[in-house]
Amino acid sequence: QVQLVESGGGLVQAGESLRLSCAASGRISIISDMSWYRQAPGKQRELVARITTGGRLNYADSVKGRFTISRPKVNTVYLQMNSLKPEDTGAYYCNALVYASNYWGQGTQVTVSS
Repeated sequence: QVQLVESGGGLVQAGESLRLSCAASGRISIISDMSWYRQAPGKQRELVARITTGGRLNYADSVKGRFTISRPKVNTVYLQMNSLKPEDTGAYYCNALVYASNYWGQGTQVTVSS
């Protein structure tokens, strides 16, 4: 019903910035919350940031003050990542909540060198 495609990942040095983009297609009118998750090698996938349909923002403690999630259009969500750290390295996934179902993108790799 919903397809998600992420872009914007890459290799950067510590302290630099990246902006991730997620484009949704399909039945975008039924998408409620949208989120970014990440998964580092050998670790579980974790929530990085969420934006609800009401505009409420939630961030992981580790990224507060450095990352900003935004949803300028119903089918687009961004994650602006500033002051990147090596521990931010991982695969970043876009997530869309549709009723009680979660949809995921294929992920985009972010690597931060020290």
